[in-house]
Amino acid sequence: MYAIIESGGKQFNIKKKEKIIVEKINKKIGKKIKLNIIILFKKNNKIILGKKLNNYCVIAKIKKHIKNKKIKIIKFKRRKNYLKIKGHRQKLTILKIKSIQKINKKNGT
Repeated sequence: MYAIIESGGKQFNIKKKEKIIVEKINKKIGKKIKLNIIILFKKNNKIILGKKLNNYCVIAKIKKHIKNKKIKIIKFKRRKNYLKIKGHRQKLTILKIKSIQKINKKNGT
């Protein structure tokens, strides 16, 4: 069983008990979150796409907040004695996938 989800404008292929690195989610470490944007779901050679996926969600636990390696942004104009260097480190979150489950509309889980 696996699913393709969207988080932070990127798509991730996930399985149960797998760790993924996504853009930072503003929640505390150890909290469980629901990821509702599911693009594809596959179970027992049966693929589900489209509107039927509104009934599914992915439960994940936040393991750690990290920063990616630094990238350099360079602005340069030749023969003008102009050079500007800036750095950027993207903040990321490590998630551990707990389960991919169907939502019961009556009790909300």
